[in-house]
Formats: sequence, structure tokens, C-alpha cells
Amino acid sequence: MTRPITSWLSDMDGVLVHEGVALPGAPEFVRALRDGDHPFLVLTNNSIFTPRDLRARLAGSGIDLAEESLWTSALATAQFLVDQMPGGSAYVIGEAGLTTALYEAGYTLTSADPDFVVLGETRTYSFEAITRAIRLVQGGARFIATNPDVTGPSQEGDLPATGAVAAMITAATGRQPYFVGKPNPMMIRSALNRIDAHSETTAMVGDRMDTDVVAGIEAGLRTFLVLTGSTRPEDVQRYPFRPTQVLDSIADLVDRVPEWAAGPA
Repeated sequence: MTRPITSWLSDMDGVLVHEGVALPGAPEFVRALRDGDHPFLVLTNNSIFTPRDLRARLAGSGIDLAEESLWTSALATAQFLVDQMPGGSAYVIGEAGLTTALYEAGYTLTSADPDFVVLGETRTYSFEAITRAIRLVQGGARFIATNPDVTGPSQEGDLPATGAVAAMITAATGRQPYFVGKPNPMMIRSALNRIDAHSETTAMVGDRMDTDVVAGIEAGLRTFLVLTGSTRPEDVQRYPFRPTQVLDSIADLVDRVPEWAAGPA
């Protein structure tokens, strides 16, 4: 018997917004979840922004979300490090989203003999900082990265992102990082824990087969792929796994939220 869907996880870019503009059905979907009192989180691999920053950006597009409804790869990384070594230290390459998350988790940010080197996303990667990270990893610091995305978008075209810089550090040190963000199902499980949800009654909505859908599948969730982002219909056939359902946009889910929560008749 198919279980009801009472909790939801959703990717942000390509599902709810695109370049600062709300996608069709996104405000209504969030409102349906809130009105139905469904636990939910909006996930993003972007580690640049704090939840407060993201809330303001989404509000500007007409999507009303509380800070507590946002779960970033920076927050997931901070939670992972606290679980691994409470009160540890880290040398961080990243912006406010990552440094704030680690600081609030009780981590000491230092370049002097840290327990971890933590690499996140920034628009201004410093050669000096990357060199320092390489030397610290060579000296025994454990290498963590927020997410494996190799490029990020800009108005001028792709920018090198966390995965690309991680590859540079790996090439220099021979040490692979542990990536916390999607497609690692750990990010999904940490999100489930945050809203006290169970995988059997939770669904993941995403626009990418290689991150959102595979992470959801590996975490035991039902998965909905929307075609408003990176994945085209013909791309789906290239993967050896399938989402539960492929939809044109998140608008196709709005009216079905109560139906899914009710479960089979």
C-alpha cells in the first residue's frame, strides 16, 4: 500500500525560483504546505548565503518562507562537523553562509593547526587561501567540502564552484574531500531529522536527476522531478534510475498536496 506524503523537501533554484523570479506555482505550493501544516524544508547546495539572506531573496520574488524552513549545504556541513567532533576547529574558504553556520555550531575558525579544512562556495576564490588549504591538508587536516558542484551560474556565464576548487586541492594533496551536500543522501537525512520527518512519508522535489533525485532515492524518499530547471525530458532516459514522477513544474503538485497527505482511499 502506498503511504501518504505528509512531509516535503524541495530544492530551491530551478524548482521555486530562477534568477530571482518565482517559477509557476512556487508561492502557491509553499502556501499549500504551510496551510496544511505539513513539515517541509527548502534545500540548496549554495553555501554562500545565510538563511536570513535567502529568506529576503525569496521574499523579493513573492515566496514567503521562514528562515527555519531553509536548509543549506553550509548548515548541513556544520551539523556534520558537530556530529563528528563537537567544539572542533576549521580553516574555512567560503562566505557568510558557511562561516556563520560553523560559528553558531560552536566551531573555532582558525588557520593555525585546524582539525578540518572546510571548502565552500565564494565568488572570490583566493589563490593565497587555496594555497593555505593545500598546506593544511598536507599537514593532516581533514578535508571537507560543502558540495560537489563544479560550476555556478552568473549573468556572464558559468563560474568555477566548490567542486572545481576541491579538484585543485585534491590534485595538489592526493586527498579527496568528503562532500556533504547533494547528491550525498546525508544532506537529505539531516533535513529529515531537522523537521522530525520519516523517509517513508516524505517526498523530494527537484530539477536535477544527478543531485536532487538520486539523493532522494538513496535516502528512501519518493521523488518528483520538475522540468523548470536543469533537466530536460530527454535527459531522464540517460540515467539508470527514475523519479517517482516527472512533472512540468511544481504547479502540478499544488492541488495534490492534500490528496497525497490523505493517502490511498
